[in-house]
Amino acid sequence: MALFSKDIQTMDDLYQHMMQDIYYAEKQIEKALPKMMEKASSAPLKSGFESHLAETRGHVARLEKAFDLLGLPAKAVTCPAIDGIIKEANEVAGEIADPKVLDAALAAAAQAVEHYEMTRYGTLIAWSKELGHSEVAALFEQTLAEEKAADQKLTQLAESRLNKAA
Repeated sequence: MALFSKDIQTMDDLYQHMMQDIYYAEKQIEKALPKMMEKASSAPLKSGFESHLAETRGHVARLEKAFDLLGLPAKAVTCPAIDGIIKEANEVAGEIADPKVLDAALAAAAQAVEHYEMTRYGTLIAWSKELGHSEVAALFEQTLAEEKAADQKLTQLAESRLNKAA
């Protein structure tokens, strides 16, 4: 099985594919976060998921603006990586009865998502600059900063409360 579509021949094709990949990922995260909020018992964790859901909606809007700036349709392609991360999180969460341990697992799963997003946005920033799309790079830089901040908040919450409680 090929990693990418046979339609990818140029750097522009690869760039567009990567944008479609992260667009799909953001849409899947937008669906997963309410479920994670429901499962969380820690008020700060629930609140963090809630605020990140609002940010995620902003990420989707920024991606749509980026597509528009490039004259491309906002279209998603399946991202097996994010599907796998979300599937694993759901499986692990389904096996944990202790709510405190579940909170630690949810925070860890959320960080796996953040780290995936950070790699994709970092790549898109570099490629945007290489391809002369500075305005799009600036949009992705905003999103990357928010993803890094969310990761930091999760780390702080996990290390100061959730992991100890579990």
